[in-house]
Amino acid sequence: MHKISSFLCHIFLRPMVDALWIKKVSGFENIPKSNFILAANHQSHLDQIATGYVCAPKQYHYIGQTDRYSGFTKLFLYLLYFLAGVIPVNRKDEKSRTEATEKAITALKNGASIVIYPEGTRTRTGKLQEGKYGVAKIFLKTGVPILPVGIKGTFKLMPPGKAWPKFKKIIEIKVGEPLTFEKELLEAQNLDEESARYQEVIEQITEKIMEEISNLIK
Repeated sequence: MHKISSFLCHIFLRPMVDALWIKKVSGFENIPKSNFILAANHQSHLDQIATGYVCAPKQYHYIGQTDRYSGFTKLFLYLLYFLAGVIPVNRKDEKSRTEATEKAITALKNGASIVIYPEGTRTRTGKLQEGKYGVAKIFLKTGVPILPVGIKGTFKLMPPGKAWPKFKKIIEIKVGEPLTFEKELLEAQNLDEESARYQEVIEQITEKIMEEISNLIK
């Protein structure tokens, strides 16, 4: 989200979100003063509101999928993404995934934060899914710290398949300590990105991220 839009949301929308949905927040003292890669569990479209709650009033960008929509809905989605500064990605197209990753890296290098849901899609059961490698790959290209965030309650309010949310104050947001992976980052800088060891580093980082998120939603 662009800086001005983020600031306006922080001032005007945050009180509404507090009144409608937020039950408890904790760990906000862990949010870095500089930019970060926010990695959160993904249960609902309401997660965007919860993660935005953490990021605002900073400048930040979501990576938003486009492959599940078509026709007028897709056109409207692209307009919304443009206004909100969302990086679009077609998860079924390798070129689109590469371009989205490159745009996220550029945004981080320019000082913005990025919101990513490592599971790649919303859970259909309410349980945490296996993490994909995108967060780790972007981290190794930028060195920007990863901020794990656990969100509870959004699945009950608006699970996949529901067009409108319930209005109950049950959402809990817990922010963990930033993950810097200094050892892994240093090692990866001296590795061939096509090597087996580089892939192992990516897997180790991803496993740790998902472990942290899991602990935050217990």
